Amino acid sequence: MTPILIMIAVFIGVAALVVGLALVFRDRKDSKVEDRLDMLAGLKNPIKDREESILRKGALEALSKGPSILENLLSRFMNPTLFLEQANVSMSAGRFFLISVILAAAGGLTPFVMRLSPALIPVGALFLGALPIVYLVFKRKRRLKMFATQLPDAMELVARALRAGHSLASGLSLVAEEMPDPIGREFGRAFEEQNLGIPLEETLKSMTERVPNMDLRFFCTAVILQRQTGGDLAEILDKIGSLVRERFKIWGQVQALTGEGRLSGIVLLALPPLLFLAVYYLNQEYIMLLFTDEMGRQMLMVAVGLQVLGALVIRKIVNIKV
Repeated sequence: MTPILIMIAVFIGVAALVVGLALVFRDRKDSKVEDRLDMLAGLKNPIKDREESILRKGALEALSKGPSILENLLSRFMNPTLFLEQANVSMSAGRFFLISVILAAAGGLTPFVMRLSPALIPVGALFLGALPIVYLVFKRKRRLKMFATQLPDAMELVARALRAGHSLASGLSLVAEEMPDPIGREFGRAFEEQNLGIPLEETLKSMTERVPNMDLRFFCTAVILQRQTGGDLAEILDKIGSLVRERFKIWGQVQALTGEGRLSGIVLLALPPLLFLAVYYLNQEYIMLLFTDEMGRQMLMVAVGLQVLGALVIRKIVNIKV
């Protein structure tokens, strides 16, 4: 196959991927007036459109079997749907996996199109394929951190509502109305669930499953115990809120003291890949010995293993739990 045919095939493949993504994420909603005008003008046939929609629906159901099998396999080790929900990503696990596969395919085709070394094909595929997962982990971590920051204010707001004579459900509704996402959304969902007849204990338990936060578990445990044994719930929530605030202060001091170690870890972990790219740009034949020679491949595997080991050791040193 000539290079021109290869370039044409790659171009058609990339164009097909782009069109496929556009069709997946397109949300077209025609108005009734436009549909009626198209019917009068003879541009649309209702019977034919209905048959095409049925065929399209059947095709989508057939394609959805693959991601469902994948979700079943992933559910044995983790819950991808819950992970997406914790990151506040309104997307199914199958579609998320499809996006990762498409990006991985594009990353594998990029070195081929740019006529780079074939050894960079898995590197490009792994890099682009991991971008959605990295983004999901980052967004989930940021959302959970925001929830933990808002939780003391929410506890104090519920405590003030109880002192004013309101019920606990009214306190949850007040938090949902007065505080922004994510804590407003989670407390609002708990309020709506108990309004629909679900017991408050089950509602709070499901909220702790959606938001893995230890302080939230303290809050839910205090509420459940107070409903079973009685007591001043407002005072308990005030004490838990003040305890969480003091722990945040200590955590801030720890972050300030370990800032130098974290920065050193980032520099040491980023230096080998950047040096690899620089040497690859300056002298490609010199660096490709790591992929073509047997001893070079062994050295590369040992270097990657030591890099991962160093990252784990540095993380263990600077990650101090408070």
